[in-house]
Amino acid sequence: MGGVSGFRTILFDRNGAVAHVTLNRPSVLNAYDLQMRDDLFTAFTAVRDDPTLRVVVIRGKGRAFCSGGDIREFGTAPSPVVAREVRWRRDVWGLLRGLSKLTIAAVHGHAAGSGMEIALLCDFRIAATNAVFSLPETAIGMIPGVVGTQTAPRVLGEGRALELVLAGKRIDARLALRIGLVDSVVPVEKLDPAARRLAKRLAAIDPQLAAAAKDLVVRGSDLPLDAALARERLAARRTNR
Repeated sequence: MGGVSGFRTILFDRNGAVAHVTLNRPSVLNAYDLQMRDDLFTAFTAVRDDPTLRVVVIRGKGRAFCSGGDIREFGTAPSPVVAREVRWRRDVWGLLRGLSKLTIAAVHGHAAGSGMEIALLCDFRIAATNAVFSLPETAIGMIPGVVGTQTAPRVLGEGRALELVLAGKRIDARLALRIGLVDSVVPVEKLDPAARRLAKRLAAIDPQLAAAAKDLVVRGSDLPLDAALARERLAARRTNR
């Protein structure tokens, strides 16, 4: 396994065709700040531009996946709105969402706010038994401004999304599995091995086939059915030659 140094808030290493991105601010439960924004932007750009990488696993170091935006940083800006706009100047989330590589979120502990939104942007989600998902922004007078109001209803439906966004509902691992928020739940000590096994299996798929299938599933849901089926037939002809 080879690692890449130079990051202050994440760890980045690779094992063959699999990249591992570990959020690395355990003292603050991996809260998302400007430095993490920049580090993730660099890491995801490297993944995007490396044709030998096929899968990305995202996880958190310490007791949690990610506790959301670092609210201490908000206090250094003129207002919370300004603080968020500064973070949006580099579109980490669009970069993650647009990756043709397959992405896995391995979630333990809290995945709150930005943490849940990172998980929602991934193609596969594995949760440890102690995982808890939430979008708490409205409780402090803010709207989830990363992707939460759009990804949550696409994954969970409007009712569940409104419970998260407006009612502040927390979703534990057992409920997350039942409603389709995660694909599987494993004991905490088995989370990393489970993510590695899935990554190895996905990395064995032809990358062009994987990218085409991902594009059909993700983009097709935004299209009328006839248009999506036409795209599917075209992709099938191209990949089945």
